[in-house]
This record gives sequence, structure tokens and C-alpha cells, in this order.
Amino acid sequence: MLKRIFAGLLLVLVVLVVLVAAVAVKTWRTPSQQLAVAPAPKLEMDVQAAARRLAGAIPIRTISSLDDPAANLAEFDKLHAYLEQQFPKVHATLKKEVVGQKALLYTWAGTDAAAKPIALMAHQDMVPIAPGTEKAWSVDPFAGEIKDGFVWGRGTLDNKSNLFAQMEAIELLIASGFKPKQTVYLVMGDDEEVSGLRGARPIAELLKSRNVRLDWVLDEGLLILDGVLPGLSKPAALIGLAEKGYGTFFLSLDTAPGHSSMPPQRSAIGSMSAALARLEANPMPGAIQGVAAQMFGALAPEMGGVNRVMLSNLWLTEPLVRSQLQKSPSSNAMLRTTTALTIVRAGNKDNVLPGRAEAAVNFRILPGDTIDSVEAHLREALGNDEIKIKRYPGNSEPSPVSPTDSTGYRAIQQAVRQSFPDVVVAPGLMTAATDSRHFSLVSDAVYRFSPFRMKSEDLARFHGNNERLAISNYGEMIGFYHQLLRNTNAAPAQ
Repeated sequence: MLKRIFAGLLLVLVVLVVLVAAVAVKTWRTPSQQLAVAPAPKLEMDVQAAARRLAGAIPIRTISSLDDPAANLAEFDKLHAYLEQQFPKVHATLKKEVVGQKALLYTWAGTDAAAKPIALMAHQDMVPIAPGTEKAWSVDPFAGEIKDGFVWGRGTLDNKSNLFAQMEAIELLIASGFKPKQTVYLVMGDDEEVSGLRGARPIAELLKSRNVRLDWVLDEGLLILDGVLPGLSKPAALIGLAEKGYGTFFLSLDTAPGHSSMPPQRSAIGSMSAALARLEANPMPGAIQGVAAQMFGALAPEMGGVNRVMLSNLWLTEPLVRSQLQKSPSSNAMLRTTTALTIVRAGNKDNVLPGRAEAAVNFRILPGDTIDSVEAHLREALGNDEIKIKRYPGNSEPSPVSPTDSTGYRAIQQAVRQSFPDVVVAPGLMTAATDSRHFSLVSDAVYRFSPFRMKSEDLARFHGNNERLAISNYGEMIGFYHQLLRNTNAAPAQ
């Protein structure tokens, strides 16, 4: 008996030793995926003057409206005139077209007709200030004030800075005599904040009608996160390979109305509430796979300590790592199709039982899931066949996942490493929607990256109060686009 016990203990010990050795070897041998490139030479430019040009665009209130396509059209005209005034070389060299109402398409003709064209994207429109929050701003949100080393105001981050940084970079390149080998398109939608269906989508359709097939596309998207990812001592520049789909479903439940003095065992409100509680308690399954697995695979070798060990050995640690990631809303969103209860309506008088209860549920759909599979999950999780389900017409499937072995990804990765030498680069998943989702019509390689340096406390500035951009970071942004376009004329680093 004792021999069997000792033999069993010895076997367990051997297994543990082998397991520890396998983990150590896998951790040690997981190579870095970072490109080894020299920092780009310092770009000679007047950053303060560039900041003033960006600040001058903030008072132009290019706020888009979902319900009123004609809203603020005069403001978009002002912005177009301002761009022509501030960037004369761009407008003398590139062909400009107005598409739809106020979307802009610029064409910078390349010198090699056989080279596949590329596109840089940004959008002109911005969101309004939330009513009642004006006093929470440190400055007037539409003054375009420069203060304490920042340009302040609505649109400084989302998204006039990307638009103006691209213009600044091209103005400098033209002045230096640079000519792109391949044609470069600039796509500047006018309704990104409300769908892109009137701006970016028609531009993509126009290019398709002209038989244009883009080598790659770069739009706004993920950021340079500083101190946000646990275990990573360096900032992480995440390049979005895909974005989640959008699925809203409207729910309704009809019952007989009545007097509150004689309530039934099951009311419309109670039945709907119970169904929503079941739905929220049963989210769609999550896993570290797809783009999330690619991201952690790129970040793992750059981490230290236990984080490097855990992420380098997901073959063993995936359940534990996943359970930790699910505790944070931001990291949980990378692992699954998320469920958000956004609207509940029922009743209009305190002593009347309503005959109808309504709700809306919003899903952000992970690549691999579909609107159909989400609706099937919704019906099962609600557990009430009496609830009617109606799809929102603006729902969209997840975007295709763009490759990391393309010329576009390598060119972007190289430009990031050259322009931000202190950062590590990794692929990522965009959990919000951008205009770029419309460009799968004309390209298989669509990427989402905004060269903003962001700490945790800065993330709330997007669509929030005290939106601002550091002038030093704006200079880096201009340098990034300048370097990216120069890289397109040379073979990308390996």
C-alpha cells in the first residue's frame, strides 16, 4: 500500500516538474514581435503654428445629426473653406471632391500606375456637448483655447486632430518635393458619429464604382495606452484589426391593462423585468481567441513577472486569465459579444397596470458571431415566447479581421515604432464603430489606429468633458502620418 502511495506521489511530482519546466521554456522562448527600427529623424516643423491651426477649427461646430441630415451644413462649409485657407499646397496638388452632402474625398495621384492605392481616413463631424455639462468644462468647449500645453475643446480628440494632422503631414511632404509612388486617398466623412451612411459609405461605393481596390486603409481607432495595461511597463500602441458589429433589438410584451387594486400574478412589467434579468445573467460565451489572442501574444514577451508567464502559456492558464479579464468591462468586451440593457419603458400612471412593456438591448458583436446568432441567443435567454423582438434597421455585422502579414500592417507598425520609439505595438479589437467598417467594400486590409497618448484618466475625455490634446502629442501625430507616407515609398521593415 505504501509503495503505491509513494509511486503516486512521485508521479504527481514528476508531472509538476515537467509542467513547470514546460511553462518556463514556453515563457523564455516566446519571441518579441516588435520591429527593430531606428527612430525617425526629428521632423522640422512649427508645432505651435500647427496647434493654432487645429485650435482654429474647434469653434466650427460640425455637429452631425441622425434625424436631420441638413443640420449644420453651413458649419461644414466653413470647415471646408478653413482647410483650403490653411493648407494651400494640399489643395493645389490634390484633387478634391465633395461626396453626398459634405463628405470630402481627396486624391493624391501616385507616380506608379501599377502600385495599389491606399487611403487615410478621418471625420469632420463631432458630437454635441451633453446638456447641463457645460459648467463641468475648464474652458469654453467651442473656443479652441490653447492653455497649459494643450489644445482644448470638442473635436480635439474626436476627430479633427487626425484630420488636421494628415493635412499638416501632406503639406510638409509637398513642400519638400515628395511624390507618392501609389495614389493616396484622403477620406473625410461628415456623419461618422451617427452611422457614416451619408458620408463614408457613399465614398466607398464611389471608389468601388471606379474599380478602385485599396491595398490598405487606416482610420481612427485604438490608441497608445500608457499605464493602462497591467504588467506592461511601456506604452502599448494597439492597431485595430477589426471592429465589433452593432446589434440593437427592441422588445415588447403586451398584456391586458387593469387597475392596480387587482393585480394579476404576472404583470407586463414583472414578466419583462424577469426576462431581462435572465438575459443579463446569461451573457454570450467569452474566450481568449481571435484578435484578443493575437493581442496578448504580441504583448506577452514585453511584460514582466507573473503576467508574462500567464500570457505566454494560455494553453494552460486561459481559464484563470479569462476569469480575471472578465472582471473589467473594457477587457471583458474583447472576449465576447456584450449585452447592454439600454431602454425600459412601461406605464404612465401609478394606479394603472400597463398593458405594454418595452425594452431595448444593445449587443456589440464579436467577430465570429452574427446578428442571427445573437438574436437566437436573445430568444433563448429571455425565456418568454410572448415577448416580441424587432431588429434595429441600422444593425451591422462585425467587420472582417484584417491580416497582420500585409504591407499595410507592417507599414503602420514601422511608422509607430519610428515615431514613438518608447512604445510596443500589438494588434487589437475596436469595440466601438468607425467609418472604416464601410471600406471592406474596397479593401481586405482595414486598420484602426489613432496616435494619441492616453492614460487611464484621459479615456473619459472622448465624448466627455474637458476634451483636449497635448501639443507635444499633436507634433508626434503629424510626424507619424509624415513617416507613414514616406514608408509607403520604400519596402517595409521585416
